[in-house]
Amino acid sequence: MSVVLIIEDEAQLARAMQINLRAHGYQALAAGCGADGLKLAAQHRVDIVVVDLGLPDMDGVDVIRRLRGWSEVPIIVLSARHASEDKVEALDAGADDYVTKPFGLDELLARLRAASRRSPAGRGAPTVETADFMVDLAARKAVKDGQDVRLTPTEWNILELLVRNSGKLVSQHQLLTQVWGQAYAKETQYLRVYIAQLRRKLEQDPANPRHLHTEAGMGYRFDP
Repeated sequence: MSVVLIIEDEAQLARAMQINLRAHGYQALAAGCGADGLKLAAQHRVDIVVVDLGLPDMDGVDVIRRLRGWSEVPIIVLSARHASEDKVEALDAGADDYVTKPFGLDELLARLRAASRRSPAGRGAPTVETADFMVDLAARKAVKDGQDVRLTPTEWNILELLVRNSGKLVSQHQLLTQVWGQAYAKETQYLRVYIAQLRRKLEQDPANPRHLHTEAGMGYRFDP
């Protein structure tokens, strides 16, 4: 039985969707805000996520981006926003499909069937453990020696991008543009400073890092 996670703040709509999906053979979970939805996605084996963009605590696009930090689960957007730029932003963030409100049950079921065919066999683990520290991508935190590591938002964004691409070279350009923006594409000194800070906070021996490696003149690589 496929598990569908509904992240929707309109309680009546969410409840109606749960009832109808269960009647059609799905197991349906529901969350009324982005934070609760992300927690449920981390705690349960979820096959498809249906998310509204207008959530009370965060934009649905941010939920999509955070899910994509650790999971390839198919994501369907349900939104009253009809503008093409909203659709493009959601799809670029990692959504697989976009349905505008109001919608019919038959259409939603057809979209869910299509998403089920694209669903990966397994889901990415929301936590990555090394010999020295653990990174929880769902909770957006790092833990070392049993204690949460205090990371700035920029430090976290760099670490998350590296961990998401574990074992692969992430170029300086990719890090700079995705963390700071296109205008900072050549500010490589920013990376040196922040990578050094991450090593001091996470590595047992920052001078001889085991996990956060520099590829001279090219970029950086995370090895678990």
